[in-house]
Amino acid sequence: MAEPIRVVVTGAAGQIAYSLLYMIARGEVFGKDQPIILHLLDIPPMVGVLEGVVMELADCALPLLVEVKPTTDPAEGFKDVSAAFLVGAMPRKEGMERKDLLSANVKIFRTQGQALDKFAKKDVKVLVVGNPANTNALVCSSYAPSIPRENFSAMTRLDQNRATSQIAAKLGVPISAVNNIIIWGNHSSTQYPDAGQGKVTVGGAVKSVVEAVNDTSYLQGSFVETVQKRGAAVIAARKMSSAMSAAKAACDHMHDWWNGTAPGQFVSMGVFSDGSYDSPKDVIFSFPVEIKNKQWKIVSGLTLSDFAKTKLSVTGKELQEEKNEALSVLDSNVSNL
Repeated sequence: MAEPIRVVVTGAAGQIAYSLLYMIARGEVFGKDQPIILHLLDIPPMVGVLEGVVMELADCALPLLVEVKPTTDPAEGFKDVSAAFLVGAMPRKEGMERKDLLSANVKIFRTQGQALDKFAKKDVKVLVVGNPANTNALVCSSYAPSIPRENFSAMTRLDQNRATSQIAAKLGVPISAVNNIIIWGNHSSTQYPDAGQGKVTVGGAVKSVVEAVNDTSYLQGSFVETVQKRGAAVIAARKMSSAMSAAKAACDHMHDWWNGTAPGQFVSMGVFSDGSYDSPKDVIFSFPVEIKNKQWKIVSGLTLSDFAKTKLSVTGKELQEEKNEALSVLDSNVSNL
């Protein structure tokens, strides 16, 4: 057996973590022969619930799960971790302005960035799930200067999975027949789900999704809107936000980052922008990436339609605004210290 690796999940008493912890501990992310020590981090009011989660993990009798460490102390939570799932965040409450939400989350992700910087392994892979995920990842990275910024990413895989599922249903093919659907930009309602580079296997032949669907008004209209608004639709139906699907997407994201992508296939990850595809530099922007040896690389040279370019510009502008707001919150916090 390999040496155990330490993995932290924040918001460990919450809804998403309830599905996520089981998937990680079963070996679905890091491999079926990789023992795991799970660090469960949450806030003090959640300690009782956390104890129940620890009992349930024990009762699952999972062979790969070596140890479970519940804690409310970031120093303990992030100690020597190789991977971090940052799920815990302040949820948006009714009537809350985006700036208020950013302000609350900036404080959380500053603390976690500082703890990662001090206590985690320097090659730790950090996935931010808690919203606003892109800007939370940016803040977190800026407080962990000793960890390469390529090691911070935001989750847009849920949006990619939603989009892939819509295309598969539209064409009446299995999910596995559709790949290279892209999410560009922010994990928000300005994201651009793009089927323009997608490939689908129909009757043994590989075709472009655009050709197979053969309906531009759908691909530029209800397809985009359905994916953009899917989170709200789940809340309306379930009275709670996406949890099982978010946990599965977090697993997919980290699995591919850890193990790499298949040749010719790419996945969507929110990563630091280098200005590719005219995106604003130095924001966390979702791009198509290929992954090898735990390193992602933005897929270059894709041809974008004018429609796509317009959409990228809108989501890029929002991310720049969020970044500026987050920085102004940080500045005011610094001056208040």
